[in-house]
Amino acid sequence: MVGLERSVLPLLGECEFGLASRTATLSFVATFGVVKALTNLLAGRLGDRYGRKPVLVAGWLFALPVPLLVMWAPTWNWIIVANVFLGINQGLTWSTAVIMKIDLVGPRRRGLAMGMNECAGYLAVALSALATGAIAGRYGLRPEPFYLGIAFAATGLALSVIFVRDTTLHARLEAGAHANATDGSATAPPSMRELFARGTWRDPALASASQAGMVNNLNDGLAWGLFPLLYAAAGLSLREIGMLAFVYPATWGVVQLWTGALSDKWGRKWMIAGGMLLQGGALAAMIVWRGFTPWLVTGAALGVGTALVYPTLLAAIGDVAHPSWRGSAVGVYRLWRDMGYAVGALLAGVLADVFSLPVAIGAVAALTAASGVLVGFRMPETLPARSRGI
Repeated sequence: MVGLERSVLPLLGECEFGLASRTATLSFVATFGVVKALTNLLAGRLGDRYGRKPVLVAGWLFALPVPLLVMWAPTWNWIIVANVFLGINQGLTWSTAVIMKIDLVGPRRRGLAMGMNECAGYLAVALSALATGAIAGRYGLRPEPFYLGIAFAATGLALSVIFVRDTTLHARLEAGAHANATDGSATAPPSMRELFARGTWRDPALASASQAGMVNNLNDGLAWGLFPLLYAAAGLSLREIGMLAFVYPATWGVVQLWTGALSDKWGRKWMIAGGMLLQGGALAAMIVWRGFTPWLVTGAALGVGTALVYPTLLAAIGDVAHPSWRGSAVGVYRLWRDMGYAVGALLAGVLADVFSLPVAIGAVAALTAASGVLVGFRMPETLPARSRGI
């Protein structure tokens, strides 16, 4: 569902709706980010309270109007509304899928599970971006590329209703084992206020994960909203833009199969710090090394850096959070992580309008590298030594 927009929507705003301002063009990314961030927080709490599957199914119901709104939109405001629905859909479904996989695998293979989850998701983002770019190159920016979205939403809803089983009992079983391994008593879940404080500034592990996740999605918001405009300004075709929109999330998706599992052996902290520094370097190289082939290479490097970070951050949250409040902790983390879309869209849009696209990309590169340095200084290792064979 997200991949539908990555090749086409920024160009649609510029070509069909006449949006000259980069900030206005990126308004759909900002809207998506804010709504998804807030829904993540709600999804985790609802999943802990009422079970995972009902939240997952509800999320897919919100996906159904998205492609129709984009296809029929007479004004840009319809696109904004479509991204409100998309943000709710992604917040409910993806948060719940993450929590359910953590429930299923137990404490020793969280990185592997997150790698599998994020690989499936972002490989699909890449393939969808590639497909919509090819369709748009042949038939136009709409409605044809968004017919795929109707099939995606219907399939996601059907799979969730018919095949998915709730995993709440797995979490309760792990919580009981956790209590027996400590003092034999259950741990009362902290209040949402306490969890928010831990995940935002108080707990070094949770807060470090939140800031790194936010900056990671800040640069992904830049990639989503400004990269197609950068490529178009360089004279690339819609098909080439679709290929470049494919290579970054495709690399990100596939490499996560290994990085998530490696974090179960090597630990979380230095994979996160190194991944953020690699992303910053790739973004900086994109400014000075221009053209289709160089952008393929830097896009792949950006994907590898993101793959080092994305599943590892989620696994770190699973390491720290007690099973009884894991869903809520994931919700707080994903609140800050996906708020990065909004921050990135606004920051990049304003810098691009006031200065230029390269200045916007350079500023985000510097922020990303600084985030990696902060992780190195503040974040403790969250994977127990016994799990790494130490």
